[in-house]
Amino acid sequence: MALQINTYAALGVAITLEVVATTNLQLSEQMTKLVPTVIMAICYIGSFYFLSIALRTIPIGIAYAIWSGLGIVLISAIGYFRFRQVLDLPGMIGVGLIVLGVVVANVFSKSMTH
Repeated sequence: MALQINTYAALGVAITLEVVATTNLQLSEQMTKLVPTVIMAICYIGSFYFLSIALRTIPIGIAYAIWSGLGIVLISAIGYFRFRQVLDLPGMIGVGLIVLGVVVANVFSKSMTH
């Protein structure tokens, strides 16, 4: 049980770092601003490190679906609130389908390590 908690905690850290990195990618203005560029690089490296820890027990396809799916949802929210980037209806439907896919994978997949 403790291994699963550590695994999902590592995946949560990986997702958080990926979202911070992607936010700083936007703030770096095509990597022309040093501080956001450095933060972005460090956070991406950290994100992949923690994702690799999660891969000890979570199948790569499922872990990547959760990592990228939740990352897309969170970065879309940050895009809306921080950068005033509004998704149109097809964009919102697409993000909703990604959320649905992550839920289906977690709830119904026998590949998951619950």
